[in-house]
Amino acid sequence: MHYASIRTCDIANGDGVRVTLFVSGCTHHCKGCFNEEAWDFSYGQPFTQETEDALIAALRSDYISGLSILGGEPMEPGNQKALVPFLRRFRSMFSTAKTLWVYTGCIYELDLLPDAKTNRWRTDVTDEFLSYIDVLVDGPFIESLKDISLKFRGSSNQRILCLRELKS
Repeated sequence: MHYASIRTCDIANGDGVRVTLFVSGCTHHCKGCFNEEAWDFSYGQPFTQETEDALIAALRSDYISGLSILGGEPMEPGNQKALVPFLRRFRSMFSTAKTLWVYTGCIYELDLLPDAKTNRWRTDVTDEFLSYIDVLVDGPFIESLKDISLKFRGSSNQRILCLRELKS
């Protein structure tokens, strides 16, 4: 997996001050996407052990509320498989003290759950990946529904789902 960029002090992609990872690779290709260069799976730099270590170090600061993962598309099958070991490490180190927000163009019920109507997004690690997420922002960006007044999302069809509450 490659990543497009990392922000270590981000207030735009979730509650509080966050560390944000923008992964590369996306097949949604939403018209008007703000991060079109990250559609390419080879864009940016390889996601390595050193990258993980740098993210963990940035997350250790007391003022950091958590980690946000955007794209590209984190739920692309190859990206899921690359991210799950890192998310396992994230949870083992921070438990629920730091939150995990994930942004996806997928629709939670239709694409990601075990009884999803499409199997394109489901992998052997999807359920584990979902188990680590506190907040999922789902749905493709739809340019005609763009609304800059919305908090933490770009178009009005996108939802902010508190998965941690659903699991309780």
